[in-house]
Amino acid sequence: MGRGRQKAKDAKIARQLKYTPHGTDLRELERELLGGEANPRPVEPEAQEEEEEDPYARWIEDEDDN
Repeated sequence: MGRGRQKAKDAKIARQLKYTPHGTDLRELERELLGGEANPRPVEPEAQEEEEEDPYARWIEDEDDN
C-alpha cells in the first residue's frame, strides 16, 4: 500500500475515533484497573518504616551540649 493510501486510511480512522460517540463505562474501567475484583478491598496504609538513624545525629547532639 502506498503512503498516500495509508495516510488516507489513518485519517479516516482518526475521524471515526474523534466524531463517533463512545460511551465510557467507568465501572468497567474501575474493574479493569483493580484487576477484575468485584468488591475491591480498601488499601491499607503500609506500616510506618523505622527511619534510618541519621549518620550525623551524634554531631548534632554534641553541638547541643556546648
